[in-house]
Amino acid sequence: MLKLLQSLAPVAHANAKVLILGSMPGAESLAQQQYYAHPRNAFWPIMASLYGFAADLPYPLRLQQLTAHGVALWDVLAYCEREGSLDSAIRNEQPNDFHRFFAAHPHISLVALNGGKAAQSFQKHVMPHLTLPVPRLMALPSTSPAYAAMPFYKKLALWQQIKPTSCTLGC
Repeated sequence: MLKLLQSLAPVAHANAKVLILGSMPGAESLAQQQYYAHPRNAFWPIMASLYGFAADLPYPLRLQQLTAHGVALWDVLAYCEREGSLDSAIRNEQPNDFHRFFAAHPHISLVALNGGKAAQSFQKHVMPHLTLPVPRLMALPSTSPAYAAMPFYKKLALWQQIKPTSCTLGC
């Protein structure tokens, strides 16, 4: 049975330079109300490696580390229907309000799309309706444990591309 799901609120400071977008949080993330909460998701180990913090810090401190480095988190979809956590099960997609988000965060120069579904949904539901200048888009491999075809070290190597854009001096 499909469940109506609502995404999490964005995590972003006004000076954010990089926006990382997932498609819709998985069941574990929604239950905990935390981005990338599944223990096997590679997101936090990758971010910890890129920005020099411990992946097992308490969640508020991990968010603080990202925002201090100019990174914002959100999802392409505000609402959808889905059974389970797989992106392939998403139906009836409704995007978040990116016109308002980009207007409030004018320094974002890169949108990093976490996985194929996030990239597909952004292109389909967001791009045709944006009237503001669109930041550079970068499709990256999913950090989800469901995407096991690529080992961690290869994901990390590709995700390193976001660091020069997000970092401020001293990063």
